[in-house]
Amino acid sequence: MSAITTIANRFRRTKVNSRNRVGADNQYEVASQWQLMWWKFIKHKMAVFSAVVLILFYLVAVFCEFLAPTLQDARYSDYKNAAPQKIHFVDPNNGFQLRPFVYGMSEKVDPQTFKRTFSEDPAKKYEIYFFTKGEPYKLWGLIPMERHLFGLKNPKDALILMGTDKLGHDLLSRIIYGARISLSFGLLGIVVTLILGLVLGGISGYLGGVSDTIIQRTIDLLICIPTIPLWMALTAALPRDWTALQTYFGLILIFSIIGWTGLARVVRGKILSLREEDFTMAARLAGASDFRIIRKHLLPSFASYIIVNVTLSIPGTILGETALSFLGIGLQAPVVSWGVLLQDAQNLETLAHHPWLLWPAAFIILTVLMFNFLGDGLRDAADPYK
Repeated sequence: MSAITTIANRFRRTKVNSRNRVGADNQYEVASQWQLMWWKFIKHKMAVFSAVVLILFYLVAVFCEFLAPTLQDARYSDYKNAAPQKIHFVDPNNGFQLRPFVYGMSEKVDPQTFKRTFSEDPAKKYEIYFFTKGEPYKLWGLIPMERHLFGLKNPKDALILMGTDKLGHDLLSRIIYGARISLSFGLLGIVVTLILGLVLGGISGYLGGVSDTIIQRTIDLLICIPTIPLWMALTAALPRDWTALQTYFGLILIFSIIGWTGLARVVRGKILSLREEDFTMAARLAGASDFRIIRKHLLPSFASYIIVNVTLSIPGTILGETALSFLGIGLQAPVVSWGVLLQDAQNLETLAHHPWLLWPAAFIILTVLMFNFLGDGLRDAADPYK
């Protein structure tokens, strides 16, 4: 009886597994292309991890006023070029404690080199509190608030977890504030680039003729000019009396004017191959306008490629803004972006004594890597039938 029972159980499991496989096959057969892309994308673990990290970065950029321990312009005048503080959980007197704390810092000056250094002072202990009151600010410039995610009980005491710059600014707070400028620059820049590339590439590929010739010769002209010198020349031409906001959008326009060429050329090639297809002819015979055919029928046919192109183009825009700001011809202080923060890292002697000034570069590298990994995952998912 035991042998018969074993055979019956094995047959039952085989039947259930076969039914599950058939159900899964039917699920794939009736799924839309976007569902297939999603199922393939979530199998790419590195791309999913990158997407989570980027979402966290953009959430930090959106709520930077609340997340930063102090204001972007706040200064600790007694702690210029101070090294990062260490977070402690073990007090020599009280042992381990759940609430983290930092020690105060005492300044020392070398009598021979006059180099100023800071060391921990165990006599000064500052506990870190969450959702504590700090310097007042306006969230998104609209909502008055005083609460910060973390900080010290007395906001005048120094909490510098990533060190300070030559003026005594807290580097961690400025990196958090700079995320809003640098990350939003990449998104807004690619939006304008996307619009120009799709519109001009669609017109060039669908209408052809004189419009195609003019657009393609313009693309040839822009491509043959080295990108970085062209960025620098156009940026230097911006009026010096512009406000920071005007300069910000002026740079976005410059990057978009130069960056749309590659996307437009690919869109043109795709539309040239699709404009004679049966569904395009059917839409034309049905009385659809040229703009509607491009927008409703042709562009969605290769939307997956557009998504991948956008994802891979955002880090290039972020790096472009960082490079120009680092060279001093992009965004300028008091604007806080990752590129502006790296201006303090131009001097090798300064870096030798204050290596923490390179922290913004670490966030730039991490952001670019995450976007590239996300682009790889989307590129694989864009062809779910492969």
